[in-house]
Amino acid sequence: MAIIIRALIAAGCAASIICPVSASGAEYPSRPIRFIVPFPPGGPTDVIARIVGQMLTESLKQQVVVDNRSGAGGNIGMGIAANAAPDGHTAIFVSSSFMVNPGLYKKIPYDPYKSFAPVTNVAASTHVFVAHPSQPVKSMAELIAQVRKNPRNYSMATPGIGTLPHLSAHLLALDAKIDILTVPYAGGGPSIAAVLGNQVPFACQAIPPVTVHILAGRVRALAITADKRFGIVPDVSTMAELGFKGHEAYTITGMLVPAGTPPAIIRKLNSEVTRIMALPDVRKRVTDLGSDIVANSPQEFSAYIRSEIEKWGKVIKAANITVN
Repeated sequence: MAIIIRALIAAGCAASIICPVSASGAEYPSRPIRFIVPFPPGGPTDVIARIVGQMLTESLKQQVVVDNRSGAGGNIGMGIAANAAPDGHTAIFVSSSFMVNPGLYKKIPYDPYKSFAPVTNVAASTHVFVAHPSQPVKSMAELIAQVRKNPRNYSMATPGIGTLPHLSAHLLALDAKIDILTVPYAGGGPSIAAVLGNQVPFACQAIPPVTVHILAGRVRALAITADKRFGIVPDVSTMAELGFKGHEAYTITGMLVPAGTPPAIIRKLNSEVTRIMALPDVRKRVTDLGSDIVANSPQEFSAYIRSEIEKWGKVIKAANITVN
């Protein structure tokens, strides 16, 4: 009997060495954590990942390192993350391209349903339709009427093919039955500059970088794609208020880990990130970027991912949008 007991104790010790993460995740993390950001430094996804990483470094007592792996609309970084070890020491911060790319590209290096386990949708930014002040339109209804009078004579700048502002512009054209040319630029900066310079009369853009121009009167806001009015521009109507149901669209910053990551670790990360995003100074830093705090559960984020893939996949197909 003593021999059997000693054998069981030895087996238990060996198991604890092989599986250092307990059911509660108490031993996690055991080394530095890598946050993959599939975009260049400086963008909203990168900035929010660094805010979270800095706070997690303090609370988890392990260094969090941000690893920027940009290219192919985020596909390169997402492919790297999909093949990382599922031990909680690699996470990825994604934007809405995570949900758009499955319908946009013929082939992507990840399965949006099987390659990752959602942790939380950290934050989200609404989009805004704007016009150059020289344009006579002062509302979305007037924009639609103007374009209908002169089809194909108007254009709308967007931050790039397949971005949610680009798809939102196409969704508007489809539902409003207007013939307007969407002009995808290489990012938000160039698309905003095109409207500020009156090279393009209209634009759809994530609100953070364009808010200062709205407040200064350099562009006129016509509508936002949020489900409720936005505090920075409280007088601007939502698309739903204007009669366009289902036009809600956000550029998100979401956190995922490779599929197979222990549930205890996912719960621990979700709990920590939720706590961090509720801190007043962190909340202010993120809202100053023009984003709303979300910090929802893994289950809520998973449901959101599925609905967004379906929604924007239909728009991509209906508008016949392709990338090279």
